Amino acid sequence: MSLAFVKVFIAAVVISFGSWLSGKRPELAGFIVALPIATLVVLVFSHLEWENSANTIRFAKSIMIGIPFSLLFFIPFLLADKLSISFWGCYGLGLLLLIVGYFAHKAVMTVV
Repeated sequence: MSLAFVKVFIAAVVISFGSWLSGKRPELAGFIVALPIATLVVLVFSHLEWENSANTIRFAKSIMIGIPFSLLFFIPFLLADKLSISFWGCYGLGLLLLIVGYFAHKAVMTVV
């Protein structure tokens, strides 16, 4: 049970720090949040918790394949000015694109 609290604490610190830094140095915060910090942490926690190297490696492959699909979320934000889309419009469209990305990821993972 204490491992769960450690995981929650680390995740909260990373998210809180990124959010706080975004108000002071948005470019640096964006770069730091884009780093695979969560991946580094979650891979170690997963391996320690389940002690299954094969699953952890498959998990890492899934993350790598999922990254390009997860970037679909940002496409509406890139086009916001050209298409006059509000923040919430971008956010909603991004979520819809993530759903598409999920199914594409799922299809790719069946052959990897």
